[in-house]
Amino acid sequence: MTILVTRPEPAAAELVARLRTHGRHAWSLPLIEFTPGRDLDALPHMLAALRPGDLIFLLSQQAIRYAQPALQRSGAAWPGDVDYYAIGRSTALALHTVNGLTVDYPQDQETSDALILINRLQNVAGKRALILRGNGGRELLAETLLERGVEVSFCECYQRCNKQYDGATEGRRWRDRGIATLVVTSGEMLQQLFSLFPAIDREEWLLHCRLLVVSERLATLAGELGWQDIQVADGADNDALLRALL
Repeated sequence: MTILVTRPEPAAAELVARLRTHGRHAWSLPLIEFTPGRDLDALPHMLAALRPGDLIFLLSQQAIRYAQPALQRSGAAWPGDVDYYAIGRSTALALHTVNGLTVDYPQDQETSDALILINRLQNVAGKRALILRGNGGRELLAETLLERGVEVSFCECYQRCNKQYDGATEGRRWRDRGIATLVVTSGEMLQQLFSLFPAIDREEWLLHCRLLVVSERLATLAGELGWQDIQVADGADNDALLRALL
């Protein structure tokens, strides 16, 4: 079982290294990379505008990776009198590591669908929420908060950029290496992976690979694109992906 990991660096290289220590043949093909977001300079002012008991959401570890240096440069700090929520355990741990504060997160799946089910978020009318995220992405969290009477604002902490590859070259490379399992951690990357290769590679190889995804929503999308052998990991971090792959 030769595995291709498509998640961004440095997570892709880490997962490949761990798989190889377990005797698996694994390679990485990161489909996106990150750059600083447009709102980083405004982040200290956005945090200062929050009131006690307001809400801060972090939708990926990348948001912390870019937000923390921006706060340090401006001499600002994470407020201690607001409620913090993260998309999953790894993001919550990354935030707690830099600010030492309590961070709530969904216990079952690292998705917006699971996040909005947290009990403390059911009665939040009148509060303000600041969502730290990348460019674009799903609007489910913001739309749900608005429906619950929350005033929502966003801080674009980072931008996702598609990495450019020659699809025909990559198709030959990965078919020659016998890739039979694909790891994909977002809908955006799944669409990009599907579109990257020539049609003959999709029909003869790509859609016949086992596909490991991180949510039922992604599994549904993969089925619509034509994959049949689909597995859903119990989380989106490398620990969960490693458990599923082993």
